[in-house]
Amino acid sequence: MSVSAFRARVAPGAMLVAAFIAAFVLALPAAAADNGRPAASAAASAAAKPALTVTVTTPVSAAWPRTVVANGSIFAWQEASVGAETPGWRIADVRAQVGDVVRRGQVLAVFATELAEADLAQQRAALAEAEALLVEATANANRARDLQPSGVLSAQQTQQLLTAERTAAARLEAQRAALAAQQLRLKQAQVLAPDSGVISARLATVGAVVQPGQELFRLIRQGRLEWRAEVAAADLAQVKVGQTVRVSPVGAAPTTGRVRVVAPTVDPATRNGLVYVDLLPAAKAAASTAAQAAPAANPKAGMFARGELEVGEGAALTLPQSAVLQREGFAYVFKVGADQKVQQVKVSTGRRVGERIEITGGLDAGARVVAQGAGFLADGDLVRVVPTASPAPVQPSQQRQQAPQPPQRPQTPAAPK
Repeated sequence: MSVSAFRARVAPGAMLVAAFIAAFVLALPAAAADNGRPAASAAASAAAKPALTVTVTTPVSAAWPRTVVANGSIFAWQEASVGAETPGWRIADVRAQVGDVVRRGQVLAVFATELAEADLAQQRAALAEAEALLVEATANANRARDLQPSGVLSAQQTQQLLTAERTAAARLEAQRAALAAQQLRLKQAQVLAPDSGVISARLATVGAVVQPGQELFRLIRQGRLEWRAEVAAADLAQVKVGQTVRVSPVGAAPTTGRVRVVAPTVDPATRNGLVYVDLLPAAKAAASTAAQAAPAANPKAGMFARGELEVGEGAALTLPQSAVLQREGFAYVFKVGADQKVQQVKVSTGRRVGERIEITGGLDAGARVVAQGAGFLADGDLVRVVPTASPAPVQPSQQRQQAPQPPQRPQTPAAPK
């Protein structure tokens, strides 16, 4: 086959293929334009949809107690040192241990008294001898007085008999005093509690020979404890005697107390002043926690505690705690604008009472903020607002100070249909 014949036979097919390719290329922009219009409209409709359905709330003003927060340790109100008064005695029995609750006059320890009882018997014999000598001296003196007018006895003899009578009387008084001292020494063979309270230390050991003044027991008088709070000098002027304090010891049940003394000086190193707070007795603290299923331990001397001193009342701008979001150590709320878009606003928080938290800065009183579900929103999101009941103001009788709680994760709100 010649070349011209081959070209004549292939040319129609090539032209058909070229025409098909050109038609396909020309159709691509039109198809792209047709497909782009539905996608753009879908994106626009998706952007217009609200991200969440939320309820809004506004800050509520309430009268809340103003508090001063302080830290400190718990100490015994007063400690009594119980020791030995007589030297060289041996401890025969120990009847009190650490932690025992004792009453005034209770026997804590007993010394061996064999030697003391022997000395007491000897002293009683010496007293009887002195009484007999006084009887004899009194009889001689009476005869001398009767014979003095007759001159049978010289003046010197008469004076000697009268002096012997007075000497015997003085010896009798000395023996009586010695007997009383011996009885008192024997009475000291028992170590008695000087006051009611709790034994906090015991150094007495059976068989030990003690010396005068040696400490055998240490006693927390009346079981009373006090919290010594370190308050900043700027807040010290607000603290007054008689104010109520809520104390939260580490490892023990929270308790209440009352300010007893405010220190007249401030530590120049820390610029803090001490406030002495009387805590509830252990019996009352146990009674206050008796209704709990698993009551915590009562406060003990030496524990570290954090406390809040109520120094008065003041107005507070509050929000539900669910409306405040904690992020990276800061507090935020989402404010809803007139266009139903949310704006993330940084706020400052203060006290917490019940389920509400105080807003100290960063938010206006009339602002509308998202009440729940703030953790699922971002700045600029469009939301759908549903009506909700107005929040009831917190009454002072319902107020109760609580320690700051970590933010709880809000529940996922229902998606709009």
